[in-house]
Amino acid sequence: MTEAGRHDPLLPNALIVARREYAERVNSRLFLLSTLLLATLAVIVAFIPFFIRAVDRSTVTTIVVAASDETLVAQTIDALEFVLTSTTPQGGEASFVVEPGQSAAGATELVESGEADGALIVDRTPSGQLAFEFRAGDGIGEDRRQYVAIGAFYTAVLDYVVRVPTEGGQGFVLPDIAQRSVGGPVAGGQPITAAEFASRRIVGVVFVVLIFITLVIYGMWVAAGVVAEKTSRVMELMISAASARQLVVGKVAGIGLAGLTQAIAILVPALVALAIEDPLARAMFGPGPSVGPSLAGLSVGLIGAFIAYFSLGFVLYALIYASAGSLVSRAEDLQMLALPLSLIAIVGYVQAVVALSGGSAGFIRFASYVPFWSPFVMLTRLTIGRVEPWEVVLSFTLLLLAIAVTFVIAVRIYAAGVLLYGQRPGVRAIVGAALGR
Repeated sequence: MTEAGRHDPLLPNALIVARREYAERVNSRLFLLSTLLLATLAVIVAFIPFFIRAVDRSTVTTIVVAASDETLVAQTIDALEFVLTSTTPQGGEASFVVEPGQSAAGATELVESGEADGALIVDRTPSGQLAFEFRAGDGIGEDRRQYVAIGAFYTAVLDYVVRVPTEGGQGFVLPDIAQRSVGGPVAGGQPITAAEFASRRIVGVVFVVLIFITLVIYGMWVAAGVVAEKTSRVMELMISAASARQLVVGKVAGIGLAGLTQAIAILVPALVALAIEDPLARAMFGPGPSVGPSLAGLSVGLIGAFIAYFSLGFVLYALIYASAGSLVSRAEDLQMLALPLSLIAIVGYVQAVVALSGGSAGFIRFASYVPFWSPFVMLTRLTIGRVEPWEVVLSFTLLLLAIAVTFVIAVRIYAAGVLLYGQRPGVRAIVGAALGR
C-alpha cells in the first residue's frame, strides 16, 4: 500500500485494472444477453407510437359543435358528418361522432373534462361569413384536427352557396379557422403541443430507466468484483502491486465504460427504430400524422446531458459500491447491503417519475440539485423543458463536489476494508477509516 506522502500516479496501474475490468464484463455471456434483452425492449418502446397509430385508426373522436344559432349548429353538424366520413382514410376507419353543444363555454368544459376530444365554435362575422375556432384536447392527433378543418371549410362553402342567392353580398372569402389547445402542457413557460410533450416524456422515461438500471446493475458489479477478489485471495496480490487509489479508479473506469458501451448498444437500435417507424407507418397506413414524435424530444444538448449525468452518476454510485464491497468477504453479506445501497437510487428514480407527471414542483426542484438524485431528477426536468441554465450549472457543480468528497472517503474505506477477511468492521472502524485515522 502506498505510504502517506509518496507519489502515487494513476497510470499505468489504473489503466491496466480498467482494461481488465472492461474486457471481463464486455466478454461475459451475461453482458451479451442483458444487452440483447434491453435493446429489444428499447426497440419495442420506440415503436409504441406506431402501435398507437394502428389502434388509433379504429378509435372514435367526439367533436362538439357550439354556436349562437341552433340552425347554424345543425348545418355545421351535417357538413362535418359528411366530410369526416368521406375524407378519412380507408373509408372512414378513423370514426367521428359530432354532437351539438349548448354554448362555447360548455363545449370547452367538455373538452377540458375529457368527455369530448374537441370543440368547434362557429360564429358569423358582420360581413355574413363564417369564422371557426377549434379547441382541441390533448388526446386528438394532428391528422384529425386537419379533418375538422376540412369540415369547417366545407361548412363555410355550403353556407355561402345557400346564403348568397337570397341575401347577395360579397364574394366567397376563405374562412378563418383558428386552432388552440385546451388544457395543454406547458414547458419553459410556453405552451407546447400534446405530441411534443408526449415525446419529451417518452425520452425522459427511456433515459431515466436506462440510468437507473445501469447504475444499480453496474454498481453491484463493482461491489461483487471486489468481494470475489477478496474471496479468492487475489486482492492480496493486487493490493501489493497497486495502491487502493489506483484500484478504485481502475475498477470504476473499466466497469463504467462497460456500462456506457451497453447504454450505446441499447440506444442505437432504439434511435434507428424511431427513424424508420414513420416511413413504415405511411407505407402501411397511408398519409397521416407522424408516428415518431419521440425524435422531437431529442436534441444534441439533451443527449450530451444524458451522457454527462450517466457518467458522473455512475462514478458517484460506483465509488459507494466499491467501498461497501471492500467491507464484506462473502457474496451473502453483499446481498444484505444491496437493498440499502439501492434505496438511494430508488428514491431518485421515484422522484424522477413524479417530475415527469409535473407534481411536487418545489421539492422536485430541490431534489434536482442533490448529487445522489440529480442524475435522475435534473435529467427528467431537462427533457420536459423546465430548467434554467444556472440550475444545470449548480447541479453539475454539486455533483462534482460530491464525487470528489466521496472519492477520498471511498479510497480510505477501500484501503482499510480489502484486507479484512472473515470479520465485519464495526461502525467506529468504518468512520475512522473514512476520516483517515
